[in-house]
Amino acid sequence: MPQASRYRARMTKPDFGYSSVTADKVAQGIDDAIEEAQGILEAMVAPRDDRTFENTMLPLDRIADVLSKANARYAFMGYVHPDKEIRSAAKTAEEKLESFGVEMVFRDDLNAAVQEYAVTDEATELGAERARFVEFTLRDLRHAGHELSPEARARVKERTQRLVELGVRFQENIDEWEDHILVTTDDLEGLPPSFAESLETDEDTGKLKVTLAYPHLIPFVENAKRRDLREQLSFKFNTQAVEANREILEEARRLRHEIAEEFGVPSWAHHRLEERMAKDPERVASFYDGLISPLTKQGEADLSVMGELLAEDAGEDQVQSWDWRFYDTQQRRTDYGVDPFEVANYFPLDGVLDGMFDLVQETFGLEFQEVADPDVWHPDVRLFAIHDAGSKELLAHFYLDLFPREGKYGHAAEFPLVMSRRMEDGSYQNPVCAMVANFTKPTASAPSLLQHGEVETLFHEFGHVLHQNLGRTELARFAGTSVERDFVEAPSQIMQHWVWRADVLRRFARHHETGEPIPDQLVEQLVAARQLNVAIHQLRQLQYGWWDQTMHGTDVALDFDHILREGARLGLMPFHEGTFALASFGHLMGGYDAAYYGYMWSEVFGDDMFSRFEEEGVTNPAVGMAYRREVLERGGSVDADDMLTAFLGRDPDNTAFLRKLGIE
Repeated sequence: MPQASRYRARMTKPDFGYSSVTADKVAQGIDDAIEEAQGILEAMVAPRDDRTFENTMLPLDRIADVLSKANARYAFMGYVHPDKEIRSAAKTAEEKLESFGVEMVFRDDLNAAVQEYAVTDEATELGAERARFVEFTLRDLRHAGHELSPEARARVKERTQRLVELGVRFQENIDEWEDHILVTTDDLEGLPPSFAESLETDEDTGKLKVTLAYPHLIPFVENAKRRDLREQLSFKFNTQAVEANREILEEARRLRHEIAEEFGVPSWAHHRLEERMAKDPERVASFYDGLISPLTKQGEADLSVMGELLAEDAGEDQVQSWDWRFYDTQQRRTDYGVDPFEVANYFPLDGVLDGMFDLVQETFGLEFQEVADPDVWHPDVRLFAIHDAGSKELLAHFYLDLFPREGKYGHAAEFPLVMSRRMEDGSYQNPVCAMVANFTKPTASAPSLLQHGEVETLFHEFGHVLHQNLGRTELARFAGTSVERDFVEAPSQIMQHWVWRADVLRRFARHHETGEPIPDQLVEQLVAARQLNVAIHQLRQLQYGWWDQTMHGTDVALDFDHILREGARLGLMPFHEGTFALASFGHLMGGYDAAYYGYMWSEVFGDDMFSRFEEEGVTNPAVGMAYRREVLERGGSVDADDMLTAFLGRDPDNTAFLRKLGIE
């Protein structure tokens, strides 16, 4: 039985199970939810002599709850269900839900009802969260074009509906893409025997398949000595779904720019950033400009060292995009004594989960309990309940779906399933979410062993789980991670800091065979190597953000090949000819359009928040509870700047972020 089962089971389960889901039930469930939401909406928009918060605004939050639950029970299956027929039905369901949401916000009678309420005496006297709900709803209606001419609004609606269709297709094309390279055991020099054991055998050739799944891709490009095979695998990864998804991106960019033009703003980035912390793309450009020069200087120095290593191996010194991870790994081995596979021996997944849970429980005043016999969509999935440690109150549930399989969402993400909110009868609805990842699956002879970067990913995504599940807002509109898009990564970025603390790693990192704790020297070497090639890592992140901003900027005449090549210059490595990385860049169609900069932007705030833990104790329950109350529980009910100031006791700054990067 997995170690994490020591988080004892209680009979507390979400009120919906997944084992009986079928394609027909998905279709019917979505239709029923839309019918229910439609009924609530029709009652809300009906003419009234008196407009109140209860009869005008709360129905909108109830609709959000109905649609959220339908998404959780049915549309979410498009990302995780093992049955392709059900995944396909769920993707159709997702499109239906999103289309209904678009249709709703464009309705004249909805706009009229909210506008009528907004000018009542009651509306001027609302509490902060309710007043914010009215403000944000009015903004949504304005973004739907209710201040435009009827003709312009019709064009915005048509294009918005089309973008919904394109977004669903784009992600489906990525998730369903299957490709691999074929290798022999001799081709796996540099990788441990366990890697070969994890690979399937091709029936036609008898060779082994190295797929594009992260448990194959990352170890291979970091360790395989065959440079040509690293290039082949990288090429396949960066040409996923290119034929279909390039066309989708072309159309999506055009539609977005046309929508922006209808609103009289220069670009989609200007249109989208109004509701972000950054407010406009010029501020994002300034943020990047302040980092490019120092990161480039350091990155060039780091690549020079890698070039010398490459010259010794291959007789050339131009580091390519399929080289840098390999030589970064080699440097960690030779310069710091950090072998990723040796380190992974001390990070069996169950032990890491135990350690993470212990840390979070101690710091944030929580208890985790695994739920026995959960009704889930796949046998690998586990379910946990979160309780408050003091009051024992049940707060939330979360699912863990951590191993790859065909057709499953291929990255790591947290999916909100049920939103927290105060119900109409006065009771409180606890949230439910799912963490989806793709770590190496355990076998009969070996556990799932995480490389340190995967431990960091696990902590990062669990930061989203905490953010989603600890929110205690009145309204679903502001539940959990419903914050500014360029702040949403901060509560996950802060979690990554704990895995770089020697005092934290020593608490749970134990050898999977001997049970011996990770040696102090290895921990010190691992932590010492944290800043190795950090500029290259950050420039790669900046490159993706630059691609996103440029794609959604004012110059729509720029073709994607030009954007890719220019962005590659920021990463300091030549463009990989024939590739089209944007085709598998799911964030471009997954809600991060014109907002991918938010990862680095949020990192500034995550680093700043962790500085208080560093000053007062990294597991200090008083600091942890302050963070829980001032940031996690407030969801999106206040501006991120205000949450940061309340927690830090001062205005936020970038000192900790720059210090981490080695920038004065």
